[in-house]
This record gives sequence, structure tokens and C-alpha cells, in this order.
Amino acid sequence: MVCVAVLAAASAFGVVQRRRSGRVRVRGRDEGQRLGPTELGGQLGERATLVQFSSAFCAPCRATRRILGEVAGMVPGVAHVEIDAEARLELVRELGILKTPTVLVLDADGRVVRRATGQPRKSDVIAALGEAV
Repeated sequence: MVCVAVLAAASAFGVVQRRRSGRVRVRGRDEGQRLGPTELGGQLGERATLVQFSSAFCAPCRATRRILGEVAGMVPGVAHVEIDAEARLELVRELGILKTPTVLVLDADGRVVRRATGQPRKSDVIAALGEAV
């Protein structure tokens, strides 16, 4: 009986996590946070910047890199910056990055306007850029 309850709870948790993964959303603690060229290790986009936190052995990170690269190529003035989470632990801690890939959408001033944990869908990234641009 206990095993069945544990399996049911674990399954429910897995379903919730799967549905939330990759969703682009605003998080309260991101409000007002800014990133500049020093933190990013690259220039901000003219209109917006897609910041991807990745790790070496992360399979969804490769797909996310492709998606963000395509979106940055489609939308003028949008830059894509990839940051190795293992090499930038101080920034990861400061921003509360718990999982790779994590994508931050920054406006032209470097303010975080959206965040996605997991592999985002291309349409969600494009929609999130609408708020940043």
C-alpha cells in the first residue's frame, strides 16, 4: 500500500515538472535584475538578448542553442549569449539558476523580463521577445 502511494506521488510530481519545463514565465525575483556585458562576457543585443545557461553534458542545451540561434537570426537586433554554468558559478548563484538549460530574456537595457527553465519552444521564445522589444 505504501509503495503504491509513493509511486502515485512520484508520478504526479513528474507530470507537474514535465509540464512546467521549458515554459517561459516571469518570476518575481527577476524583477529589476540587470545584466551587462561584463556579466555576460559579450555584448547586449540592440533590442533584446537571449541568455542561455548551459552545461557540458546537457542534451537539451544543444537543442536550446539551436532554437535560440534561429530566433536571434530571425529577429533583427536580438543577440544570443551562451554561458557555461560551471565556469560562472557566482553568476549562477546570484541569479538562482537551478537547472540547465535556463534561458533569460533581457530587454535592451539588460533587465531580465522573462525566464525559462528547460528547453523552451520556439514560439514561446518569440512571444517572450515581444515583451522585451
